[in-house]
Amino acid sequence: MTEISNGTYSDPNSTPPMAESIPLGLQHVLAMFASNVTPSIIVAGAAGLAFGGPEQIYLIQMAMLFAGIATLFQTVGFGPVGARLPIMQGTSFAFVGVLAGVAATQGLGVALTSCVIAGLIHFALGSVIGSLRSWLPPLVTGLVILAIGLYLIPVGIKYAAGGAADFQMAADSFGSLKHWSVAMTVIIVALIMKFSTKGILSNAAILVGLLAGYALAAAFGMVSFAAVGKVSWITSLQVMPYGFEFSLGAVIAVTLVSIVSAVETVGDASATTKAGANREATDDEIAGATYADGLGTSIAGVFGGLPNTSFSQNVGIVGMTGIMSRHVVTIAGIIMVLCGLVPKIGAIIASMPLPVLGGGVIVMFGMVAAAGLNVLSEIKMTRRNMIIIAISLTVGLGLNLVPTAVQYLPGIWKTLATSAVAPTAFLAIFLNKMLPEEMDN
Repeated sequence: MTEISNGTYSDPNSTPPMAESIPLGLQHVLAMFASNVTPSIIVAGAAGLAFGGPEQIYLIQMAMLFAGIATLFQTVGFGPVGARLPIMQGTSFAFVGVLAGVAATQGLGVALTSCVIAGLIHFALGSVIGSLRSWLPPLVTGLVILAIGLYLIPVGIKYAAGGAADFQMAADSFGSLKHWSVAMTVIIVALIMKFSTKGILSNAAILVGLLAGYALAAAFGMVSFAAVGKVSWITSLQVMPYGFEFSLGAVIAVTLVSIVSAVETVGDASATTKAGANREATDDEIAGATYADGLGTSIAGVFGGLPNTSFSQNVGIVGMTGIMSRHVVTIAGIIMVLCGLVPKIGAIIASMPLPVLGGGVIVMFGMVAAAGLNVLSEIKMTRRNMIIIAISLTVGLGLNLVPTAVQYLPGIWKTLATSAVAPTAFLAIFLNKMLPEEMDN
């Protein structure tokens, strides 16, 4: 077991005591729980499934179950599959626009079939991703990590203000002082725990902050356990619940997003090793992470789950706690599997109000952006590199902030153009290859 001076664990194979590992694993679950289930709710709504109905609940359960299984692929691994790093997997927001459109126009059968096939193609990328590392130097990965963090920050603000999506946002209470009081309690308590305590309290600072915010939310009457009594104890799995329906256009669209997801995973793996151990990710770790991403997506699609990807907010936890142990995230994966198999567990965690989660993810998303800056800090700020950073971030984030600027692009291209991460990554890679080094001379 490798332990560094501040009481954290910098080796992926280090094993904190179970008394620490379980709450630290739960902290990872709480950080990604709402983001993990929200895409399934949105796609289910686009497909016309009844809100709160059995079909929608099943999709939510699959999101939890296969987030846990894909996480175990990453942390435990087998053969070449898995980075063996503390990388938490979850249902990807990047696919929501494409899958919602496919589900609305062609049905969930086509959408899930496309996920299965795109996942296999994503898996195949693992065999060549190492040879593509020259296309993804720290300048590119740093920009991708920074773009991911900056893109996610508005989600944290929406959570803190009271909602994560339009169907959850109450116009009369969104942004209320009550919501912000809860969110700020989480942030303040987490910071106090992190910098004023040692050991488990310091390592689980975000969890302690979430519990403090949860207690305040309960005092405000924001917590309800009504849903817990309505759900069953066991989830039954269904193979291809909406049938196998092939559409070439849908497969191409989902595959294109999968490629972007692979680049994000490279960025997250790099951010994890940089934040937790101050080193670059190895080729084997990058390839293993890509294999796990694709396999998790494909298997999830077979049973009705949406595509999985590495979750950047959990990279933020690694950065804030300094705990690099993959065994902690393995416990988080097991908790997610239990949530998927036992709906009542998921219902209890889901009772946590969004402002509570918002306070936590504001810190975590900010830490993701900071991890990107940390990678870029090692880049010599030449005129060439500054131009690449300026153009990539300006266009990538600008199109996300003003999506109507590309309103006449076809559906899939508009989705990619406004994703923030895709255009940032493309421009960074393109400009890094095309702009001559001698322009700085």
